[in-house]
Parts: sequence; C-alpha cells; structure tokens
Amino acid sequence: MAIIDLVRWSPQGNQTIYAYRFPETNLSTYTQLIVQESQEAILFSKGQIVGKFGPGKHTLNTENLPILRSLYGLPFGGKNPFTAEVWFVNKLQPYNIDWSIDRMDIHDADYNTGIPLIANGRYGLKITDAERFLIKIVGTKNSFDQNDLTDQFFGEFSTKTKSTILQFMINNRIGLKQISAHLDNISEHLKTIMLPFWENLGLELTKFYVTSIEVDSTTEVGRRVLDAISRQSAQSIGGYTWQQEKAFDVAKDAVDGLANSNSGIMGAVIATNMMGGLGGASGGVMQPQYNQPTFGSTNQVQQGGTAQPVNQIREVYCSNCSKKFPSSHRFCPHCGDPYDACPKCGTDNDKSAKRCVSCGTQLQSETSLCTNCNTPLAAGSSFCGNCGKQQADDKCSRCSTPLAPTIKFCPKCGQKR
Repeated sequence: MAIIDLVRWSPQGNQTIYAYRFPETNLSTYTQLIVQESQEAILFSKGQIVGKFGPGKHTLNTENLPILRSLYGLPFGGKNPFTAEVWFVNKLQPYNIDWSIDRMDIHDADYNTGIPLIANGRYGLKITDAERFLIKIVGTKNSFDQNDLTDQFFGEFSTKTKSTILQFMINNRIGLKQISAHLDNISEHLKTIMLPFWENLGLELTKFYVTSIEVDSTTEVGRRVLDAISRQSAQSIGGYTWQQEKAFDVAKDAVDGLANSNSGIMGAVIATNMMGGLGGASGGVMQPQYNQPTFGSTNQVQQGGTAQPVNQIREVYCSNCSKKFPSSHRFCPHCGDPYDACPKCGTDNDKSAKRCVSCGTQLQSETSLCTNCNTPLAAGSSFCGNCGKQQADDKCSRCSTPLAPTIKFCPKCGQKR
C-alpha cells in the first residue's frame, strides 16, 4: 500500500461543503498536512480522535501526535506508517440557508377565520466546535454539504419554527393585516429559541430572518381567502359593501333575464323595486333580496308578495353579514347586528332602510317637523325643542279635521291654518 506524503483539501466549485474526509488513510510520520485558512483538520484512528490541527503546514509525527505511540507502538524518529482518517472542517464562512415553512393553519385575529399561512426566511450557520459537529452530525459520510444539513434537520427545524411563529401570533393577537410590521420581533424571538438547538450540534446561529408571512396560495382554502380579501379591498376602495354588491348582481340578473324574454321594461321595474327601499339612493345599506325559509312550515312569502306571519319562528338572513339565524333571536349570532324585522314579512332590514327589501312595506313613519327650523319634533310637542317656536294647532279651526304639522290649508274644507 502506497504511503501518502501530502494531505490537503482545496474546495472546488460553488457547492457549500461543511466537512470533507480525505479519501486515503495510509499515512506515515513523515506525511505533510496542509490546512488552509478557515479550515480545521481532525484525525481519527481506531475510533478516537488522535489530533487536531489549525491553519498551516504540519508534519505528522509522534511529537504532535503522541497518542500514536500507544495506539501503534511507534518509536521516535523514522518514517513509520499508520492509518487514520483526516477530516477537514470549514469553520470560518457563515452559511446562508433559505427556508420555507407551509401548512401553518391559524385562526386569524383580523378576519376571524381559519387561514393557511406560509413563512419564508434565511438563516446563517458557522461551525464553532468541529469535533462535536463531526461526531453528532456527519457520522460516517465522506462529505457533508448544505443539502445534507437541511435534509437531516428539516423535520425538527420546521416544527420548532412553525410552532414558535404561531404561538407568537396568538399570544400577541397579531393578525394577517399587521404581520409585516412584526417580522423583526418574530425573527429575534425565533433566533433566541433556535440558538440552543444549533449550539448542541457544534454550530453557531449567526443570523435568523423571517422575510415574509403570507396566505398560502398553493391550497384551495388559501386561494379562496385571497379572493375574499381582494374583493373586500375592492369594495372598500369603491365605497360599497358586500350586501350592495349582491343587490346589484341580483338586480342585473333580473334585468338580463327578463330582457331576454322580451320583458326588458318589466325587468327594469323589478330591479328598481329590489334596489329601492334599501336606504334610498344614497343613505341606506343595500341588501340582497332573499326569500326567507321557515323551519318545517310552508307559510312563505309568495311571488305576489303575500305576507308571512311575523311571530312564526323561521330562518332569516342577517342584513349585515347575510348569514342565516332564527327569527326568535334579537341579534345575529354571527356578527351581533340587531334584528330589525319587517312588521309584515319578518325580513331583517338595515336600521336606516325606509322600506322592506322583500315586500316594500314602509318601515319609518314620517316625523313631524318644526314649521320654523324643520327640526324633528317629539310626538305631541307644542313647541320646538330647537328654536322654541310654538307649533300650530293639530286640528282645523273650522271643521276640526286633524292636520299634519307641515300643511298650511285644511285638506277637507280649505281653511287656512
């Protein structure tokens, strides 16, 4: 067997290699060992470490490897062969490793629903204890690179990272809308958690960054969430609500459907009625027009507008979130909006609606106004609470016909008020 006179390692290419085992093991006490800057060489023989060498040129002999005398009975001086594995460890370069963790399901604090998240980032590692690194990580491999490291510890790394991020978001009540503002805090917190893990393996965690946490668009749920967020943003910018958008869609479908059956004018009338009474042209919240299903009953609103018994317990659609709830509730159990029932059909209407969205029943009675300043008057008031003006008598002085506060002549006999 040929004796190796020179042992050295010069990394080639762009591949990041943490540790490299010299392929030959037949050495002698005259073998030259060259260790480059940023490297450390460790010799193993018969299952134990026989020597460590830093940067420089070294001659392997019994003076710097005294254990060889006990292992092989080598005398001082001379060229005496022995076998040993030489490992080179790259210690200086801090390594940059990109990471990505998906399937992070959380009940988001902003949107109050379950959202799948994906987190991305980068961390850096540097070998500080070559002996521990080789024994605990490398084992019997001939070399150990970045892919080996990420593959070997991906499970434990991803579990720690995922649980730490989710716990931080839950404990601090951070939702998707604010998450970008907390990436630095999450990064520092994660680095603190991960430091002992890597130190136990002979590595120093030089940096740890979380670069993004966002909705996981690779899942069906994630795509639906992103679509809903996009719609909500468009509605907010456009100045309309989800209910208004649905009302427009229903009205458009009615117009298009009837127009195709040569009833375009009738369709326009129906669409106008559907959108009328939804708070007026600008004041109220528009609502989609739905038939309200009942619990085990056939008493439903007919196409002709027949009223349903209001006191019957049935399902209604919330005017705020459009989710169903029993009409026996005073508030929507989903969003907490008060149940403002139509006195005729029981449909939930927006508080500002003047007419019912289903049957058109007037919901708000006309309020008496002051004849001087037009301030609304309390029922039975003789004087205005705003300007103090005395209000006219409520009956005609000639025929005693009741008069509304806003009229100037009796509608029955024509007597001036």
